[in-house]
Order: sequence, then C-alpha cells, then structure tokens
Amino acid sequence: MSVPDLTPVSQTSAIILPVTGTHANVNSTSKPLPFGVYTGPAGSQSSTDFVSGAVDQVAYVYKKLGGDVLDIELTEYQVYAAYEEAVLEYSYLVNIHQAKNVLSDVIGATTGTFDHNGEVKVGPTGVATKLPQFTFAYSKRVSEGVASEAAVGGNRTYYSASFTTTANVQDYDLQTIISSSAATDNAMPFFGKVGNKKVTIRKVFYKSPYVMWRFFGYYGGLSVVGNLHNYGQWSDDSTFELIPTWQNKMQAMAFEDSVYTRISHYSYELRNNKIRIFPEPTGIGPDKIWFEFTVAEDPWDQDSDRDNGTDGVNNMNTVPFANIPYANINSIGKQWIRRFCLAVCKEMLGQVRGKFSTIPIPGESVTLNHADLLSQAQTEKEKLREELKTVLDELTYAKLGEQDAAKLDAANKVQQQIPITIFVG
Repeated sequence: MSVPDLTPVSQTSAIILPVTGTHANVNSTSKPLPFGVYTGPAGSQSSTDFVSGAVDQVAYVYKKLGGDVLDIELTEYQVYAAYEEAVLEYSYLVNIHQAKNVLSDVIGATTGTFDHNGEVKVGPTGVATKLPQFTFAYSKRVSEGVASEAAVGGNRTYYSASFTTTANVQDYDLQTIISSSAATDNAMPFFGKVGNKKVTIRKVFYKSPYVMWRFFGYYGGLSVVGNLHNYGQWSDDSTFELIPTWQNKMQAMAFEDSVYTRISHYSYELRNNKIRIFPEPTGIGPDKIWFEFTVAEDPWDQDSDRDNGTDGVNNMNTVPFANIPYANINSIGKQWIRRFCLAVCKEMLGQVRGKFSTIPIPGESVTLNHADLLSQAQTEKEKLREELKTVLDELTYAKLGEQDAAKLDAANKVQQQIPITIFVG
C-alpha cells in the first residue's frame, strides 16, 4: 500500500498575534469590544486616545510575550478587550477610593440612574473627576436627629393641637384626639399623616394671663415712660450690671420654667399619650389645653413639602460615579493599565494553550506552558490591584491632612534653628 502524499493548505497557525494593532479594528463592527465604554457611538465616552492606546498595547504584548521567537495564539481583538478590561478595572479601584473620601460629605446629595455600563443616564455628570465641597453631611444628619429629640432644631416637623377641657373630667386621650383631627379636618397640617401611628407628645401648656413687666427705678416705675427703644422698661436712674450673655440666657430659661411651674396652678401626668390634669378641671380654670407632638415616621420617608435628602446618596452604590474618562487618566494610571492588560493577556493565552497540554510532532512532542502563564497572570493581577490600593489608601484626604501637619511641624522646627538677624543701626 502506497503512502499518500499529504499537502497541507497552510503551514502556519491560523491564529497568530500580529506585530502591532490596527486603528480601524479597535472599532470593528464585526468583532466589537465587550462593553464599548470608550469606543461607543457619538455622545458616549468615545476616545481616539483610547483607540491609540489599545493599538500600541498589541505591540507591547507581542514583545513581552516573545512574539519575535514563538507564535502567540491570541488575536489583536483579544488584546483590545483586555485593554478595555484594564481601563475599567483602574476606574473601578479609583472610584472606590474616591467614594471612601467623599461619602460622608455627599450623603443625601442628588444621585442618578445608570446604564448597564455604569454610565450616568439621569443625574449629575462628571462627578468622578470633581473635588466636592466638604459639607460634613453625615455629621449634620446625626446632629439634626439629636436636635430634633432635644427640641432645639432639627428636621422633624412639630405639630400642635388643642382640646377643650370639660368640668369634672380629668383624663383625656391625646392619641384619639389627634387621630380624629387628622382623619376629618383637612385644614390641619397633619391631615392624613397619623392613622394608627403612635404620636409623641413633646410639650403640654395652656395660656394663662400674661405676666406684667415690672418697672425698676427710684420711683418704683410709676409714671416712668422713658425711651423704650434704648432703655426698654427701665427708668433713667437704674443701675446696670454688665453680665455675660449666657447668664441672661439662663435667667430667661429660669423665668420660663417659673411661668410653667411656680405660677401655673395646673400640672399633668402623661402615660401612653393619655393625659391626666391636676387638679380636676372645674370649668373655671383654663378651658383649652395646647400640646405639641411629632408623628412617628420611617427614617426613609420623604416629606411631601420639601426634599429632605432621603432619596439621595445613601452609600457607595448610589454615588453618581461613572467610569473615569480615558482622557482624564494620567501617565501613572496608563502605565498601570498596560501592565494589567499584559497580565490579562497572559491569562487568556494560558487558557488557550491549556486546551492542548502537548502538541505531537514527528518523533517528539511539544509541552506548552499554560500552567506557568495562568499562575503568573493570577499573581501579577493580584499584585497590581494591591499596589494600586496601597497607594490610594496612602492618599486619602485624611492621610493628606496628616502629611500636611507633619510638614508644618518639620518646617517650624527648621525655622526655630535659624538665628534671628541682629540689626545694627
């Protein structure tokens, strides 16, 4: 039997990485990039610089992986995809770093909606490359909660209502009174906001006859008018003592407490929003009791009449950070991207060569280095990530402040050693 004469159609591999890339192929419609974040249609982050960087990366991978000596079983399109992945990975790590920096200052700020690539569809744009103002938003939120509980400000709405006392009736259910008004009286500011929600009574009071101002002076204030704009209700022969403002404030608070405690003939006891008035009303005392209250709300409820920021940024996930534009990545970032892309290409090449552990040749076989490539790629990618994270952690705003403080201390120590010039006239 004769041996057939085999004439192969091609004597070279069909898949060989070229020496360099081609600009037109980066934007190829037949073999597009997986995401196309930086080479998308007009209006997106299309970048001619990204295309040039991807093309140059092919030559870099070709040289680093020994393309001059041995064929590299990758296509230029795979290198383009790896380059895009490297840029997105860089953007991801830098955006996480920036989110750590600014999150406490952007809590409650306007967020946005994002497409499948993470680009902002609706909302603030260009935030990833801006330095925000320091507003201490998170600390203010905490302070507002404390102020609301202390009734000295805050962002919680206080409502007021009243009820008419009935002779010989000592107990009144404030929860029922409020719920009834909220359900029936649309003139009330808390109309439709109570239902079965528990309200918190903050203050109870009634209007007593106004306290008369006392006139001070030699003549006991009788027949003394004076200039009320400049002197108030003091006569011209009064002696004034200069005291700090905080003492005036304490005196005013003590006076108010006296009005509610010593001057008032009535007191109350409040349990589970049921009030008991002492002494029992007889029909002669105050006919109307007023009280202030707040309505229990979920922390994320939005006020109907104002934006209180509950629909804004609440964590890293809602900060309106899009992918960092390629044009805003400097030489430091671009070198990191090249190295990371090379590691990704090693990983892909290892995956390809791993499909055939050995290739038979006449009288021998060739063992491929897929295991080495995969191990190197994994190690290099992890090292590059850790390298970038370490550098970014050293450049947080808090760390920069510490560095500035250290520089000032060092400069002051140097200045202390410089002798003061003695002037001789």
